Amino acid sequence: MEINKNYNESNLETMAKMPDNFIDLTVTSPPYDGLRDYNGYSFDFENVAKELFRVTKEGGVVVWNVNDSTIDGSESLTSFKQALYFVEECGFKLHDTMIYEKNSMSMPDKNRYYSAFEYMFVFSKGKPKTTNLIEDRKNRWAGTSSFGTRSQRQKDGSLKKNGKGMVKDFGVRFNIWRYNTGAGYSTKDDVAFEHPAIFPEKLAYDHIRSWSNENDLVYDCFMGSGTTAKASISSNRNWIGSEISKEYCKIIEKRLEPLMNNLFT
Repeated sequence: MEINKNYNESNLETMAKMPDNFIDLTVTSPPYDGLRDYNGYSFDFENVAKELFRVTKEGGVVVWNVNDSTIDGSESLTSFKQALYFVEECGFKLHDTMIYEKNSMSMPDKNRYYSAFEYMFVFSKGKPKTTNLIEDRKNRWAGTSSFGTRSQRQKDGSLKKNGKGMVKDFGVRFNIWRYNTGAGYSTKDDVAFEHPAIFPEKLAYDHIRSWSNENDLVYDCFMGSGTTAKASISSNRNWIGSEISKEYCKIIEKRLEPLMNNLFT
């Protein structure tokens, strides 16, 4: 099938064209719990999850950015039900449960703490073949000798000494990633905001560089406004997208046109 292309069709139609073990990385944020009206479209979660397992390479990763709605005073737990399905029914491993922390929230409830995060489940097909962990967390004690002797607590409660060492300037970031959101922050592309629910470009970019290498193939089964495709192009990755809405495909086309033109000039 043709790569570096967005397909205006259901993701099941797109994945049906893919051979087994085809995709290195999927980064996506599916419609969840009816929190937005995506032009009236819905999706078959269980078959999408099964197909993602089939088309993902051994060692490949699926990043599933999702959240829950509150119904009759209770969170739906849809995110966890989906995570369990990926693992128990499809065969993925839950490599990491990450948090996407936002700097703002919309329509906060009056009887609970303001919700300012979403889940980023990182599923792997076996052991991840690529892990380019981002080291941008400033170490407080950078450049100094570690205090005393480094040690690690063992299963029986004892401490295993690992020796001393210098503290690096930057350490691997934690698995809670905070991004500024909204106009001028999620993206500089005004056209992207014609879509009702975009996620930050940097979120896609950070996952792409964490779980894939240059020239790998990245997929987004709910391409939306084209964020994953844009981040893939900027990261020198190949990509494929599925988007069933013609209106959203027009947003993707307008958003990617300058980048695609630059590739061939």
